Amino acid sequence: MKNTIRQLILDAANKAFANDELKSNEFPEFAIEEPKADAHGDLSTNFAMVNAKAQKMAPRKIAEILIRYISEDNPVIEKTEIAGPGFINFFIFPAAWYPVLSDIYEKDTRYGFSDMGKGKKIQVEFVSANPTGPLHVGHGRGAIVGDSVAILLSACGYDIHREYYINDAGKQIQTLGLSVFLRCRQLDGQTIDFPEDCYQGDYIHDIAKDLKAEKGEWIYTVTEDEAVAFCSKFAADRMIIKIRNVLNTLGIEFDNWYSEQALVDSGKVESVIQKFKDQQIIYEKDDALWFKTEDYGDEKDRVVVRNNGQTTYFASDIAYHQDKLDRGFDQIIDVWGADHHGYIPRIRASITASGKDEKQFVVILTQLVNLLRNGVPVSMGKRSGQFVTLQEVIDEVGKDAVRFIFLTRHYESPLDFDLEVAKQKTNDNPVYYVQYVHARISSIIKKACDENQIAIKQASDIVYDENAAAMIKEPEEIQLIKHLARYPETIVSSAETMEPHRIAFYLMDLAADFHAYYNKHRVLTDDPVLTAGRLYLIFAVQKIIRNGLTLLGVSAPDSM
Repeated sequence: MKNTIRQLILDAANKAFANDELKSNEFPEFAIEEPKADAHGDLSTNFAMVNAKAQKMAPRKIAEILIRYISEDNPVIEKTEIAGPGFINFFIFPAAWYPVLSDIYEKDTRYGFSDMGKGKKIQVEFVSANPTGPLHVGHGRGAIVGDSVAILLSACGYDIHREYYINDAGKQIQTLGLSVFLRCRQLDGQTIDFPEDCYQGDYIHDIAKDLKAEKGEWIYTVTEDEAVAFCSKFAADRMIIKIRNVLNTLGIEFDNWYSEQALVDSGKVESVIQKFKDQQIIYEKDDALWFKTEDYGDEKDRVVVRNNGQTTYFASDIAYHQDKLDRGFDQIIDVWGADHHGYIPRIRASITASGKDEKQFVVILTQLVNLLRNGVPVSMGKRSGQFVTLQEVIDEVGKDAVRFIFLTRHYESPLDFDLEVAKQKTNDNPVYYVQYVHARISSIIKKACDENQIAIKQASDIVYDENAAAMIKEPEEIQLIKHLARYPETIVSSAETMEPHRIAFYLMDLAADFHAYYNKHRVLTDDPVLTAGRLYLIFAVQKIIRNGLTLLGVSAPDSM
């Protein structure tokens, strides 16, 4: 409808120019928005104000000219009015909204999709948690945000590649191996002074038991360094399997699992360091190698090779991001925890130093999740001894609640996740509130079929009927259609800003509009034509609820 109004305005302006009523046919960009108050119409434009300078004319005078041309035999506009300094408010004929419904039926699951991205290749790297322990709820937020952003971008015509970067090299993995090795010795009855900097969780015991079951006494037949190295790889591999399984439970899969160790072994880290040394971007100081990140906007230079010869994580990350761009991605999106904020400038510096456009590199930072139970903070997990694992939360409240509720706040804001609220079957639970609309509409349609109130046997029999559609004219019904019409632009804005919470907000608002309508009007009436029209309307609502939930990776149940 906004596009229709925009074209009507431009057509009217061009006619006015042709008749010498406007002085210029160069029209600056103008907005078309929904007024905050229903009394101000369905849509409003600021065209007259933004064109006043070019036309050398008062905005209200421009508005009066446009209205005269727009009002000529217009089947869409019921009336127009000028408000304030020159806003033009448009009141749309109810029947002009009906094509929105037929468009939804025609496009079905692809309603709202676009080719905005035109096949542009984007890599989204998210989660990438170190394989040194179970995923916690913070990892879960990054996982859900990253996956939802990828789904949204795909819906808008981008070619999306999901990747998980496995930090399976370096000191943390060595510490993981040592932790498992020492637990193996404890299982054999040895008295061990377990270091505080080793991993303490019960999952280390579980891995040690599995390793003992597979390798027996083998770890004592080699040197301790060899045993720890083996334990490191064994434990990391086991943790990756567990991480993959938890993410699959959330409906998240990756196109590629990229190993840091494989990156190092390929020689790419050493190669990129040498390249920047040759360009004098990496220099030596205090027996270490430093990257001139300060020259590219960072607060100071950063070490890439320590004075003991060991490369830093930054060195691997430089090579990894170079490799991403070398693979031909037009844009790379990293989803990190908010504590990585200070890491952005140095990665951006390495990209700029390589001659690439820093705009190709985008970072989404997710804030913490505060886990509550009836409003009281939850601090201890059942098994970890340190935190509640993501798997424990999923097991308790279910995948749908975790995914939806995690997206009910902007990812830059802290999120309070109450386990008890997430399990409630009440309107206080946002995912239940939205899913219940889908289930209720299924129930209404089933009842209509069972009672033979109209000539349908299943939901798919509901089709457009001009006479039935003409019965859709109550204010709450038109409000529902207007809400459905906003769905495509909501997808586009969510993809452009990479903010999937906008879809969650949209669905909650649509659910509120449906509940308000259903509480005031019967769908199944004594008039078969009216019933057919209302079924046609609510089935369209159900399709959008389903489509929106799908974009968030949440199911749309037919019964609850």
